[in-house]
Amino acid sequence: QVQLVESGGGLVQAGGSLRLSCAASGRTSSSYAMGWFRQAPGKEREFVAAISRSGGTTYYADSVKGRFTISRDNAKNTVYLQMNSLKSEDTAVYYCAADLTSGVVVRTTVRAYDYWGQGTQVTVSS
Repeated sequence: QVQLVESGGGLVQAGGSLRLSCAASGRTSSSYAMGWFRQAPGKEREFVAAISRSGGTTYYADSVKGRFTISRDNAKNTVYLQMNSLKSEDTAVYYCAADLTSGVVVRTTVRAYDYWGQGTQVTVSS
């Protein structure tokens, strides 16, 4: 069992930055890959970024590549999403998720992830 709690969301102007955090408990975070997804109103949940167990492999959606950075601190059981140059289209609820099956490989589909946080709202004003 894994519990995930996101924090760090809020309201920011276009061009600004936010850093999201996802604190994991219940199982050592270094044993599973992690991902960030987002869901805007009326849209399906979509992949944003993922990181392998060790942090050695990362992968990003094209829409955020070069602006967002995913990282993890396994000593703190925490995964981060640094978001820079935010755009209005980044507005969504952001979710972190744990993939207990994958290890070195990172996956991008919703169904690949076993546990989810409750989400944190990010609103970018233009």
